[in-house]
Amino acid sequence: MAVLIPARNEEQLLPRCLRSVQIARTSLPSDFTSDVVVVSDRSSDRTREIAEEILGHSGAVVCTSAGVVGMARALAARVALQRFSGLAAGCWFANTDADCEVPPTWLTDQLRLARDGADAVAGIVDVHDFSEHRAHVALRFRDTYCVNADGTHPHVHGANLGVRADAYLRAGGWAAIATAEDHDLWGRLHGSGHARVSDAALQVITSGRRVGRAPHGFADALAAHNGCAA
Repeated sequence: MAVLIPARNEEQLLPRCLRSVQIARTSLPSDFTSDVVVVSDRSSDRTREIAEEILGHSGAVVCTSAGVVGMARALAARVALQRFSGLAAGCWFANTDADCEVPPTWLTDQLRLARDGADAVAGIVDVHDFSEHRAHVALRFRDTYCVNADGTHPHVHGANLGVRADAYLRAGGWAAIATAEDHDLWGRLHGSGHARVSDAALQVITSGRRVGRAPHGFADALAAHNGCAA
């Protein structure tokens, strides 16, 4: 199991993310190895130093100047596979973002779904803080964020996406694109015949910032609610 996290100028929120990931790792079976790879992408703050301080020898921090989230995620996956001693079929990539907080069961829940036959899983997100938005945005977001009665859903977030490494490789991996890299990979996993599971029980908390790191990403979608009638 490898947790992959791209980060750009995330010195404020990265500590919360990494501490939640470290807690989730403790819930994994004792005979199960885990790793964390943080990719600092064009950071000009202390993102790299903070990641190194928190992870110590329990993960890896690499830097890139790509400035493209798909490339940063792909680099994290390559580093994770280089650090993994087994076959790709025995490695699971759990992807999140540096402004997210994962629950304690996040990794064990993905492991359970993988053991039940899933090649890839997509979870949902909720928002930590709506303070940058108009008063009606929190209610509108939750009213329009669709989750079906059986727990399935139509959402795909790079902040909450798991995939077995060999399925990831067969599907072609993360594309070198600046936005919608999550939908792109999810679609190619379907096209290559892999078993995908969308489960709302997998939830991470993300920041409610109005200006995001990726163009036309979740932050822009959330900010669009400000222009809607209350």
